[in-house]
Amino acid sequence: MAGRDNVLIGLTPEVLLKAYAVGIFPMAESAEDPALFWIEPEQRGIIPLDAVHVPARLARTVRTTGLTVVCDRDFAAVIEGCAEPGPKRARTWINGTIRKLYGGLFELGHCHTVEVYDGNALVGGLYGVSLGAAFFGESMFHRVRDASKIALVHLVARLRLGGFELLDTQFLTDHLKMFGATEVAQERYSRLLAKAIRGEPDMSVFNRALSGAEALRLASE
Repeated sequence: MAGRDNVLIGLTPEVLLKAYAVGIFPMAESAEDPALFWIEPEQRGIIPLDAVHVPARLARTVRTTGLTVVCDRDFAAVIEGCAEPGPKRARTWINGTIRKLYGGLFELGHCHTVEVYDGNALVGGLYGVSLGAAFFGESMFHRVRDASKIALVHLVARLRLGGFELLDTQFLTDHLKMFGATEVAQERYSRLLAKAIRGEPDMSVFNRALSGAEALRLASE
């Protein structure tokens, strides 16, 4: 279900969390359009945290890369990277309203980033929303090969370490299928969500430094 009602009036980070709790999330038509509309997919993409697959080549990259991975250091830079057009993405849906709302969630401790650096240069990452033991992946980007995939492995490692129960990818893409992502019907998703948001994970995992080898072990054990 997608409602094209303009939801700018009255939409706050707190209201946004209530929407996530019932399985809906906002999107924009384009970066230039300030309006938002609600999305509730009939088939929801998820990565089962107990059945994550890391392809062999990527596993070697995660284990041996010289890139550095941290969390929650620079939300503004990550969402800016996610908003950039790319070779396979000429347009972006991240508008000013999205930036403001999710920046508010970041300040409340309900939005998190995984950031990949080459020295001081941000070369990839992702951001998403946490609510109870559910994590809702929003967007990712890369400026060097595999940087977004490395970020996803590190995210999974932290979610598993922290006792999270649900990793929602919203939609299913070929990029996510390689990690074991699948689709579940709305009714089943609602049950998974209702259980997960009651959980109390260890949020300190986003402050924890992990080597590539540690992240790979935690993500795939």
